[in-house]
Amino acid sequence: MLTNARSKSFFLEGRAGRLEALLNLGADNPTYAALVCHPHPLFGGTLHNKVVFHTMKALNSFGFPVLRFNFRGAGLSQGEHDRGRGEGEDVRRALDWLETEFRQPIILAGFSFGAAVGLRSACPDPRVEALIALGTPVSPIDERSYDYLFLQSCSKPKLFVSGARDQFGPRTQLENLVANVPEPKKLVFVEGADHFFEGRLREVRATIESWVREEILG
Repeated sequence: MLTNARSKSFFLEGRAGRLEALLNLGADNPTYAALVCHPHPLFGGTLHNKVVFHTMKALNSFGFPVLRFNFRGAGLSQGEHDRGRGEGEDVRRALDWLETEFRQPIILAGFSFGAAVGLRSACPDPRVEALIALGTPVSPIDERSYDYLFLQSCSKPKLFVSGARDQFGPRTQLENLVANVPEPKKLVFVEGADHFFEGRLREVRATIESWVREEILG
């Protein structure tokens, strides 16, 4: 385990092998813990992704400890990519660790593939109290497909943030998706931003911080 004043890196024991993890430490008595899931590992997604990092910073600013990890087969994590199936197990393993370590309600956030996989695992999990989906992929350009029917029974607070020019989440399709999920929910489009929020990451961070203050802590 490597540790500095504000973070520590270590490995979680997952069903497919060890999962590389990084915890950003929080306040001494945090009210929530958080988990952030990274984008598609076959397209370069890791826990160090810029959107994932800024999401972590937003949540950590409230004193929440924030866990990031690499899905199986990414970075130093063992195992092989499992097209979202085994990755759901990876999310649950990370939630197990957060529960054991902090015994606090959890906020789950995910970007792109991490949103699709993370939401599916977290919506039915009573340990997770709120959800943040960034760049939700509703129209991938290859053989990938994501089914969000499970969201229709997810009554937890939900924040959806996407770029207005997101090539994997056309505005109309995402609006239709969110229209069919129960309250509480909020959909925010970052004007001028693409799927990766290039040049708009500060706006993403501010959106998350505002929502947490109003919806979670308010």
